[in-house]
Amino acid sequence: MAKRSIFKGNFGLERETLRVDKNGALSQTPHPFGLEKNITRDFCENQVELITPVCASVDEALNELKKLDERASQTISKIGERFWLYSNPPHIETEDDIPIAVFTGAQSAKSDYRLALQMRYGKRLMLLSGIHFNFSFSSEFLDELSKGKSDRKFKDSLYLRLYKQLMRHSFLLVLVTASSAYYDRSFDKDGEYGTVLSKYSSFRNSERGYFNTFVPILDHTDIKSFCKSVDYYIQKGMLFSASELYLPIRIKPRGENSLAALKDNGVDHIELRMFDINPKAPLGIDGRDLNFAHLLIIYLTTLPDFEFTEELQMQAIMDHQNAALLETEPEIINRAERILSDMLKYFSGEKEALDVINYEISKLSQNTEERFENYYRR
Repeated sequence: MAKRSIFKGNFGLERETLRVDKNGALSQTPHPFGLEKNITRDFCENQVELITPVCASVDEALNELKKLDERASQTISKIGERFWLYSNPPHIETEDDIPIAVFTGAQSAKSDYRLALQMRYGKRLMLLSGIHFNFSFSSEFLDELSKGKSDRKFKDSLYLRLYKQLMRHSFLLVLVTASSAYYDRSFDKDGEYGTVLSKYSSFRNSERGYFNTFVPILDHTDIKSFCKSVDYYIQKGMLFSASELYLPIRIKPRGENSLAALKDNGVDHIELRMFDINPKAPLGIDGRDLNFAHLLIIYLTTLPDFEFTEELQMQAIMDHQNAALLETEPEIINRAERILSDMLKYFSGEKEALDVINYEISKLSQNTEERFENYYRR
Protein backbone atom coordinates (compact mmCIF):
# COMPACT_ATOMS: atom_id res chain seq x y z
CA MET A 1 0.00 0.00 0.00
CA ALA A 2 1.25 3.49 -0.84
CA LYS A 3 1.78 6.20 1.73
CA ARG A 4 -1.24 7.81 3.36
CA SER A 5 -0.74 10.96 1.26
CA ILE A 6 -2.19 9.11 -1.74
CA PHE A 7 -5.64 9.40 -0.13
CA LYS A 8 -5.36 13.19 -0.06
CA GLY A 9 -6.52 15.33 -2.95
CA ASN A 10 -8.65 18.17 -4.20
CA PHE A 11 -12.27 17.47 -5.09
CA GLY A 12 -15.07 19.32 -6.84
CA LEU A 13 -18.55 18.52 -8.15
CA GLU A 14 -20.71 19.92 -10.93
CA ARG A 15 -24.36 18.86 -11.02
CA GLU A 16 -26.66 19.52 -13.95
CA THR A 17 -30.42 19.40 -13.39
CA LEU A 18 -33.49 20.70 -15.15
CA ARG A 19 -36.00 23.07 -13.57
CA VAL A 20 -39.60 21.89 -13.86
CA ASP A 21 -42.93 23.39 -12.83
CA LYS A 22 -45.47 21.88 -10.40
CA ASN A 23 -46.74 19.56 -13.15
CA GLY A 24 -43.27 18.25 -14.01
CA ALA A 25 -43.07 20.17 -17.28
CA LEU A 26 -39.90 21.96 -18.33
CA SER A 27 -39.72 25.43 -16.82
CA GLN A 28 -40.17 28.32 -19.23
CA THR A 29 -38.98 31.03 -16.82
CA PRO A 30 -35.61 32.80 -17.20
CA HIS A 31 -32.59 31.63 -15.22
CA PRO A 32 -33.32 33.08 -11.75
CA PHE A 33 -29.78 33.17 -10.33
CA GLY A 34 -28.22 36.13 -12.11
CA LEU A 35 -24.49 35.86 -12.72
CA GLU A 36 -23.66 33.64 -9.74
CA LYS A 37 -20.59 31.63 -10.69
CA ASN A 38 -21.57 28.64 -8.54
CA ILE A 39 -25.17 28.46 -9.83
CA THR A 40 -25.15 28.80 -13.58
CA ARG A 41 -26.72 27.33 -16.74
CA ASP A 42 -25.59 24.61 -19.08
CA PHE A 43 -27.17 24.20 -22.54
CA CYS A 44 -30.58 25.70 -21.94
CA GLU A 45 -32.14 28.42 -19.81
CA ASN A 46 -33.85 25.88 -17.55
CA GLN A 47 -30.83 23.61 -17.00
CA VAL A 48 -29.12 24.61 -13.76
CA GLU A 49 -25.53 23.68 -13.03
CA LEU A 50 -24.32 23.76 -9.43
CA ILE A 51 -20.54 24.09 -9.10
CA THR A 52 -18.86 23.49 -5.76
CA PRO A 53 -15.61 25.15 -4.74
CA VAL A 54 -12.48 23.00 -4.55
CA CYS A 55 -12.66 20.84 -1.42
CA ALA A 56 -10.29 18.65 0.59
CA SER A 57 -12.52 15.54 0.58
CA VAL A 58 -15.53 13.93 -1.05
CA ASP A 59 -17.59 14.57 2.09
CA GLU A 60 -16.70 18.26 2.04
CA ALA A 61 -17.61 18.51 -1.66
CA LEU A 62 -20.97 16.87 -0.97
CA ASN A 63 -21.59 19.27 1.89
CA GLU A 64 -20.88 22.22 -0.42
CA LEU A 65 -23.21 20.73 -3.03
CA LYS A 66 -25.90 20.41 -0.37
CA LYS A 67 -25.58 24.10 0.51
CA LEU A 68 -25.90 25.10 -3.14
CA ASP A 69 -28.81 22.72 -3.66
CA GLU A 70 -30.71 24.07 -0.66
CA ARG A 71 -30.15 27.69 -1.68
CA ALA A 72 -31.11 27.08 -5.30
CA SER A 73 -34.14 24.95 -4.34
CA GLN A 74 -35.42 27.69 -2.06
CA THR A 75 -35.12 30.23 -4.87
CA ILE A 76 -37.02 28.20 -7.46
CA SER A 77 -39.66 27.02 -4.97
CA LYS A 78 -40.76 30.65 -4.67
CA ILE A 79 -41.78 30.55 -8.34
CA GLY A 80 -43.44 27.14 -8.04
CA GLU A 81 -40.58 25.08 -9.44
CA ARG A 82 -38.33 22.23 -8.36
CA PHE A 83 -35.35 20.31 -9.67
CA TRP A 84 -35.87 17.24 -11.86
CA LEU A 85 -33.46 14.79 -10.22
CA TYR A 86 -33.16 12.39 -13.14
CA SER A 87 -30.62 12.29 -15.95
CA ASN A 88 -33.28 11.83 -18.64
CA PRO A 89 -35.65 14.77 -19.18
CA PRO A 90 -39.40 14.80 -18.49
CA HIS A 91 -42.09 14.96 -21.16
CA ILE A 92 -41.31 17.35 -24.03
CA GLU A 93 -44.12 18.62 -26.25
CA THR A 94 -41.75 19.98 -28.90
CA GLU A 95 -38.25 21.38 -29.01
CA ASP A 96 -39.85 24.79 -28.48
CA ASP A 97 -40.04 23.71 -24.81
CA ILE A 98 -36.24 23.90 -24.68
CA PRO A 99 -35.07 27.54 -24.52
CA ILE A 100 -31.38 27.86 -25.31
CA ALA A 101 -29.47 29.66 -22.54
CA VAL A 102 -29.45 33.41 -23.11
CA PHE A 103 -26.07 35.09 -22.62
CA THR A 104 -25.51 38.73 -23.50
CA GLY A 105 -22.71 41.23 -23.81
CA ALA A 106 -19.22 39.81 -23.49
CA GLN A 107 -20.72 36.34 -23.00
CA SER A 108 -22.96 36.35 -26.09
CA ALA A 109 -20.63 33.90 -27.83
CA LYS A 110 -21.87 31.26 -25.38
CA SER A 111 -25.35 31.50 -26.85
CA ASP A 112 -23.93 31.32 -30.38
CA TYR A 113 -22.08 28.14 -29.40
CA ARG A 114 -25.28 26.59 -28.07
CA LEU A 115 -27.10 27.45 -31.29
CA ALA A 116 -24.37 25.62 -33.19
CA LEU A 117 -24.73 22.60 -30.90
CA GLN A 118 -28.47 22.62 -31.56
CA MET A 119 -27.85 22.39 -35.29
CA ARG A 120 -25.46 19.46 -34.91
CA TYR A 121 -27.13 17.39 -32.18
CA GLY A 122 -30.65 18.73 -31.72
CA LYS A 123 -31.93 20.21 -28.48
CA ARG A 124 -33.19 17.01 -26.89
CA LEU A 125 -29.79 15.36 -26.56
CA MET A 126 -28.43 18.42 -24.79
CA LEU A 127 -30.99 17.99 -22.00
CA LEU A 128 -29.37 14.77 -20.75
CA SER A 129 -27.97 15.77 -17.37
CA GLY A 130 -25.40 14.31 -15.03
CA ILE A 131 -22.71 14.91 -12.46
CA HIS A 132 -19.05 15.65 -13.12
CA PHE A 133 -16.39 14.72 -10.58
CA ASN A 134 -13.21 16.83 -10.61
CA PHE A 135 -10.03 15.63 -8.93
CA SER A 136 -6.40 16.59 -8.53
CA PHE A 137 -3.65 15.06 -6.43
CA SER A 138 -2.40 16.85 -3.34
CA SER A 139 0.93 18.67 -3.64
CA GLU A 140 2.19 16.45 -0.78
CA PHE A 141 1.54 13.28 -2.77
CA LEU A 142 3.00 14.75 -5.97
CA ASP A 143 6.19 15.71 -4.11
CA GLU A 144 6.49 12.25 -2.61
CA LEU A 145 5.85 10.52 -5.92
CA SER A 146 8.33 12.72 -7.78
CA LYS A 147 10.87 12.71 -4.93
CA GLY A 148 10.68 16.47 -4.66
CA LYS A 149 10.74 17.16 -8.40
CA SER A 150 7.05 17.78 -9.03
CA ASP A 151 7.40 20.26 -11.89
CA ARG A 152 4.94 20.88 -14.70
CA LYS A 153 6.43 18.18 -16.93
CA PHE A 154 6.02 15.57 -14.19
CA LYS A 155 2.43 16.59 -13.45
CA ASP A 156 1.40 16.67 -17.10
CA SER A 157 2.89 13.22 -17.65
CA LEU A 158 1.17 11.79 -14.56
CA TYR A 159 -2.24 13.17 -15.50
CA LEU A 160 -1.91 11.98 -19.11
CA ARG A 161 -1.10 8.48 -17.85
CA LEU A 162 -4.10 8.62 -15.53
CA TYR A 163 -6.29 9.97 -18.33
CA LYS A 164 -5.47 6.98 -20.54
CA GLN A 165 -6.13 4.51 -17.72
CA LEU A 166 -9.45 6.17 -16.84
CA MET A 167 -10.54 6.14 -20.48
CA ARG A 168 -9.86 2.40 -20.62
CA HIS A 169 -11.64 1.80 -17.29
CA SER A 170 -14.52 4.28 -17.58
CA PHE A 171 -16.81 1.35 -18.36
CA LEU A 172 -16.47 0.18 -14.74
CA LEU A 173 -17.83 3.46 -13.36
CA VAL A 174 -20.74 3.32 -15.82
CA LEU A 175 -21.46 -0.26 -14.82
CA VAL A 176 -21.83 0.52 -11.12
CA THR A 177 -23.44 3.99 -11.26
CA ALA A 178 -25.86 3.78 -14.23
CA SER A 179 -29.24 5.20 -13.17
CA SER A 180 -31.14 6.23 -16.30
CA ALA A 181 -32.79 3.18 -17.81
CA TYR A 182 -36.22 4.82 -18.19
CA TYR A 183 -37.10 7.70 -20.46
CA ASP A 184 -40.19 9.51 -21.75
CA ARG A 185 -41.41 8.55 -25.24
CA SER A 186 -41.43 12.22 -26.21
CA PHE A 187 -37.63 12.10 -26.23
CA ASP A 188 -37.97 10.17 -29.50
CA LYS A 189 -40.87 11.99 -31.13
CA ASP A 190 -43.24 14.92 -30.63
CA GLY A 191 -46.69 13.97 -29.41
CA GLU A 192 -45.65 10.69 -27.79
CA TYR A 193 -46.51 9.93 -24.15
CA GLY A 194 -45.55 7.33 -21.58
CA THR A 195 -42.43 5.92 -19.99
CA VAL A 196 -40.11 3.49 -21.77
CA LEU A 197 -37.72 0.98 -20.22
CA SER A 198 -34.93 1.23 -22.75
CA LYS A 199 -32.27 -1.34 -23.47
CA TYR A 200 -29.81 0.91 -21.66
CA SER A 201 -29.00 1.15 -17.96
CA SER A 202 -27.57 4.61 -18.66
CA PHE A 203 -29.10 6.39 -21.64
CA ARG A 204 -26.59 9.26 -21.63
CA ASN A 205 -23.59 6.89 -21.58
CA SER A 206 -25.00 4.67 -24.32
CA GLU A 207 -24.59 4.84 -28.07
CA ARG A 208 -27.57 7.23 -28.09
CA GLY A 209 -26.04 9.51 -25.50
CA TYR A 210 -23.48 12.26 -25.19
CA PHE A 211 -20.86 11.40 -27.82
CA ASN A 212 -19.47 13.12 -30.88
CA THR A 213 -20.63 12.00 -34.30
CA PHE A 214 -17.19 10.37 -34.70
CA VAL A 215 -14.60 8.92 -32.32
CA PRO A 216 -11.78 11.45 -31.82
CA ILE A 217 -8.39 9.73 -31.99
CA LEU A 218 -5.95 11.74 -29.90
CA ASP A 219 -2.17 11.88 -29.45
CA HIS A 220 -1.18 11.24 -25.82
CA THR A 221 2.58 11.68 -26.23
CA ASP A 222 2.58 14.93 -24.24
CA ILE A 223 0.26 17.87 -23.59
CA LYS A 224 1.31 19.82 -26.68
CA SER A 225 0.69 16.78 -28.87
CA PHE A 226 -2.63 16.17 -27.15
CA CYS A 227 -3.78 19.75 -27.75
CA LYS A 228 -2.60 19.63 -31.36
CA SER A 229 -4.62 16.48 -32.01
CA VAL A 230 -7.76 18.09 -30.56
CA ASP A 231 -7.15 21.25 -32.58
CA TYR A 232 -6.96 19.13 -35.75
CA TYR A 233 -10.66 18.30 -35.39
CA ILE A 234 -11.50 21.94 -34.67
CA GLN A 235 -9.68 23.11 -37.79
CA LYS A 236 -11.48 20.46 -39.82
CA GLY A 237 -14.82 21.77 -38.53
CA MET A 238 -15.59 18.47 -36.79
CA LEU A 239 -15.56 20.19 -33.38
CA PHE A 240 -16.62 23.74 -32.64
CA SER A 241 -14.16 23.93 -29.73
CA ALA A 242 -12.43 21.74 -27.15
CA SER A 243 -15.61 21.97 -25.05
CA GLU A 244 -17.36 19.82 -27.65
CA LEU A 245 -14.98 16.91 -27.06
CA TYR A 246 -17.62 14.57 -25.61
CA LEU A 247 -15.42 11.91 -24.05
CA PRO A 248 -16.09 10.53 -20.55
CA ILE A 249 -12.79 11.91 -19.22
CA ARG A 250 -11.24 15.35 -19.60
CA ILE A 251 -7.94 16.84 -18.55
CA LYS A 252 -8.36 20.50 -17.71
CA PRO A 253 -6.25 23.55 -16.95
CA ARG A 254 -6.87 25.97 -14.11
CA GLY A 255 -9.45 28.64 -14.92
CA GLU A 256 -10.80 28.89 -18.46
CA ASN A 257 -11.16 25.52 -20.15
CA SER A 258 -9.38 26.14 -23.44
CA LEU A 259 -6.72 24.43 -25.50
CA ALA A 260 -4.51 27.50 -25.23
CA ALA A 261 -4.65 27.43 -21.42
CA LEU A 262 -4.00 23.68 -21.34
CA LYS A 263 -1.04 23.96 -23.70
CA ASP A 264 0.46 27.00 -22.00
CA ASN A 265 -0.21 26.17 -18.35
CA GLY A 266 -0.47 22.40 -18.24
CA VAL A 267 -2.93 20.13 -16.46
CA ASP A 268 -4.55 21.29 -13.24
CA HIS A 269 -7.08 18.49 -12.68
CA ILE A 270 -8.95 15.62 -14.26
CA GLU A 271 -12.72 15.42 -14.78
CA LEU A 272 -14.89 12.29 -14.75
CA ARG A 273 -18.12 12.99 -16.65
CA MET A 274 -20.08 9.72 -16.69
CA PHE A 275 -22.10 9.87 -13.47
CA ASP A 276 -25.87 9.68 -13.89
CA ILE A 277 -28.11 11.53 -11.48
CA ASN A 278 -29.12 8.91 -8.93
CA PRO A 279 -32.77 9.57 -7.98
CA LYS A 280 -32.39 7.44 -4.86
CA ALA A 281 -29.67 9.73 -3.44
CA PRO A 282 -30.77 13.03 -1.82
CA LEU A 283 -28.39 15.17 -3.88
CA GLY A 284 -28.45 12.94 -6.96
CA ILE A 285 -25.17 11.20 -6.12
CA ASP A 286 -24.17 8.61 -3.53
CA GLY A 287 -20.98 9.54 -1.71
CA ARG A 288 -19.85 5.91 -1.84
CA ASP A 289 -19.78 6.08 -5.63
CA LEU A 290 -17.58 9.18 -5.53
CA ASN A 291 -15.29 7.57 -2.97
CA PHE A 292 -15.06 4.54 -5.24
CA ALA A 293 -14.07 6.77 -8.16
CA HIS A 294 -11.33 8.22 -5.96
CA LEU A 295 -10.12 4.74 -5.02
CA LEU A 296 -10.13 3.74 -8.68
CA ILE A 297 -7.99 6.78 -9.48
CA ILE A 298 -5.51 5.77 -6.77
CA TYR A 299 -5.40 2.18 -8.03
CA LEU A 300 -4.98 3.19 -11.69
CA THR A 301 -2.09 5.47 -10.78
CA THR A 302 -0.12 2.37 -9.79
CA LEU A 303 -0.57 0.63 -13.15
CA PRO A 304 2.17 0.76 -15.81
CA ASP A 305 1.97 3.17 -18.70
CA PHE A 306 0.93 1.93 -22.14
CA GLU A 307 0.57 3.16 -25.70
CA PHE A 308 -3.01 4.32 -26.23
CA THR A 309 -3.31 3.22 -29.83
CA GLU A 310 -6.17 4.07 -32.17
CA GLU A 311 -7.50 0.54 -31.68
CA LEU A 312 -7.45 0.87 -27.89
CA GLN A 313 -9.13 4.29 -28.04
CA MET A 314 -11.93 2.88 -30.18
CA GLN A 315 -12.25 -0.11 -27.85
CA ALA A 316 -12.47 2.16 -24.79
CA ILE A 317 -15.52 3.93 -26.23
CA MET A 318 -17.15 0.62 -27.21
CA ASP A 319 -16.57 -0.77 -23.71
CA HIS A 320 -18.03 2.40 -22.18
CA GLN A 321 -21.16 2.17 -24.32
CA ASN A 322 -21.50 -1.59 -23.80
CA ALA A 323 -21.39 -1.07 -20.04
CA ALA A 324 -24.44 1.19 -20.47
CA LEU A 325 -26.57 -1.71 -21.70
CA LEU A 326 -29.12 -3.31 -19.39
CA GLU A 327 -27.96 -6.71 -20.62
CA THR A 328 -24.23 -6.16 -20.32
CA GLU A 329 -21.91 -8.54 -22.12
CA PRO A 330 -20.42 -11.21 -19.80
CA GLU A 331 -16.89 -10.21 -20.82
CA ILE A 332 -17.49 -6.69 -19.49
CA ILE A 333 -18.78 -8.06 -16.18
CA ASN A 334 -15.80 -10.43 -15.92
CA ARG A 335 -13.35 -7.59 -16.48
CA ALA A 336 -15.09 -5.51 -13.85
CA GLU A 337 -14.93 -8.36 -11.35
CA ARG A 338 -11.21 -8.83 -11.97
CA ILE A 339 -10.48 -5.14 -11.44
CA LEU A 340 -12.56 -5.01 -8.25
CA SER A 341 -10.79 -8.14 -6.98
CA ASP A 342 -7.40 -6.53 -7.62
CA MET A 343 -8.55 -3.39 -5.82
CA LEU A 344 -9.56 -5.45 -2.78
CA LYS A 345 -6.02 -6.82 -2.67
CA TYR A 346 -4.42 -3.41 -3.18
CA PHE A 347 -6.46 -1.78 -0.40
CA SER A 348 -6.31 -4.74 2.01
CA GLY A 349 -6.19 -3.46 5.57
CA GLU A 350 -8.04 -0.24 4.67
CA LYS A 351 -11.50 -0.95 6.10
CA GLU A 352 -13.26 2.12 4.73
CA ALA A 353 -11.87 1.49 1.25
CA LEU A 354 -12.83 -2.18 1.39
CA ASP A 355 -16.37 -1.31 2.46
CA VAL A 356 -16.75 0.99 -0.55
CA ILE A 357 -15.35 -1.57 -3.00
CA ASN A 358 -17.59 -4.31 -1.61
CA TYR A 359 -20.57 -1.98 -1.98
CA GLU A 360 -19.81 -1.70 -5.70
CA ILE A 361 -19.22 -5.45 -5.99
CA SER A 362 -22.68 -6.06 -4.54
CA LYS A 363 -24.25 -4.14 -7.44
CA LEU A 364 -22.88 -6.55 -10.02
CA SER A 365 -24.93 -9.39 -8.59
CA GLN A 366 -28.18 -7.42 -8.36
CA ASN A 367 -31.11 -8.30 -10.57
CA THR A 368 -31.42 -5.68 -13.31
CA GLU A 369 -35.13 -5.03 -12.76
CA GLU A 370 -34.64 -4.71 -8.99
CA ARG A 371 -31.82 -2.24 -9.42
CA PHE A 372 -33.77 0.12 -11.66
CA GLU A 373 -37.20 -0.34 -10.13
CA ASN A 374 -38.84 3.00 -9.33
CA TYR A 375 -35.87 5.00 -10.67
CA TYR A 376 -38.14 6.97 -12.97
CA ARG A 377 -41.56 8.22 -11.92
CA ARG A 378 -43.80 10.69 -13.63
